[in-house]
Amino acid sequence: MTGRIDLEALCAEKGLRITEQRRVIARVLSEAEDHPDVEKLYERASAIDKGISIATVYRTVRLFEEAGILDRHDFGDGRARYEAAPESHHDHLIDVETGKVVEFVDPELEALQKQIAERLGYRLVDHRMELYGVAIDRKD
Repeated sequence: MTGRIDLEALCAEKGLRITEQRRVIARVLSEAEDHPDVEKLYERASAIDKGISIATVYRTVRLFEEAGILDRHDFGDGRARYEAAPESHHDHLIDVETGKVVEFVDPELEALQKQIAERLGYRLVDHRMELYGVAIDRKD
């Protein structure tokens, strides 16, 4: 939904030293169409470079998160999940049965959130919304 974000370029912009292993991890994250956890990132990165350890993935994810180029999410499944920090705001709908994460933007919802904050005496500066559901037409 948000389009591909080039984490490697963002690393350069932030002045982060980019090793070959960080480059692989950045590419895996940039190409991810889901919101992978560290184990999934490790699986994908080590398929490209067998020398990457899970510790390297953990350190790199923490570094990217601290640099503000990676967002960490907790979708209630007990695992931290990651996505490249989006250029534009979006919210998430999580399928509690499959773990699938659907990104969406709803202008009416955004306006309502701003109105609620103002009604309560605040200027909204940021928010994060996660909806949890099950597919209506799922066949068992």
